[in-house]
Amino acid sequence: MNYTYFPGCSLEKNAACYDASTRAVAAQLGMQLTEVEDWNCCGATEYVSLNLTAAYSLIARNLAQASKNTSTHELVAPCSACYLNLRKCDKVLGQDPKFAGRVVQALAAGGLSYKPGTLHIRHLLDVLYQDVGLEALAAKVTKPLRGLRVAPYYGCMIVRPEFHDGGEDPEAPTSLDEILKALGADVVDYPLKAACCGGHMTQISEATGFDMIHRLVKSAADLNADLIATLCPMCQLNLDGFQGAMNRHFGSHFHMPVLYFTQLIGLAMGMSMREMGIGEEIVDARAALSRIGSEMAAEAAEPKRPRKDDKALPMPAPLKRA
Repeated sequence: MNYTYFPGCSLEKNAACYDASTRAVAAQLGMQLTEVEDWNCCGATEYVSLNLTAAYSLIARNLAQASKNTSTHELVAPCSACYLNLRKCDKVLGQDPKFAGRVVQALAAGGLSYKPGTLHIRHLLDVLYQDVGLEALAAKVTKPLRGLRVAPYYGCMIVRPEFHDGGEDPEAPTSLDEILKALGADVVDYPLKAACCGGHMTQISEATGFDMIHRLVKSAADLNADLIATLCPMCQLNLDGFQGAMNRHFGSHFHMPVLYFTQLIGLAMGMSMREMGIGEEIVDARAALSRIGSEMAAEAAEPKRPRKDDKALPMPAPLKRA
């Protein structure tokens, strides 16, 4: 199983544990990940509203760089925003020849080229579910997550009907649920699994952003979930990093850990919390994980480690309107 790997900006910093756990799990499953050479930001910002040609040219640059790996046409992205932007760019270039011509011209100025449809762009969840499969995942489980109640959270990006290969209900997807069950977890029926986390809304309208986060966290708590499993750095950032601010806004006291699904896969495969970067999240997940077994309980008792960036989380000030 050979794949070209696009980590994206978040996995270089605040979601570094997602990258580390992805690489560790992939190695155990026999997946070969070849990182895109000299990749740049996928464009998960608002600059598409300023200059569409420039924005898509920068996204397409990643596709051009990835296509240099002639050993495979499979491009995998763990980040949902990266996945969506890369796949959307490829699709738009294939559907709009006139616009594609401008992007091709921009790429040529940098000595690059890309033909739409060259790459099969996929999210890591799809690769683990379709290519690795539940049976192979379950065969690698040495420490089942028995007794751990997990709310599976997909977010709103990877389930959009136009930008994936089908087979998932955009309102009620099941692949993450099935993977978590294969790990031995007790998967709760989480009705908001495909709802939006708010994206950058905390920087535009705090009240709106906090309301969206509150809705997701409260629903998981009402279902007696021990933690939320996600597969998107933006979702993890909002639900974990802004949970304290949301609690202050609503006067609530939720303590709902939010982990990446690859971290849970790694734990079930016998890897340690430290290897999976657990303890670096804002809402500490170790107490919830301690109920899985004695080894987890012992590791959870260790002092919480500081984040690798030596900061709790960069919190930009909300935009002020004139």
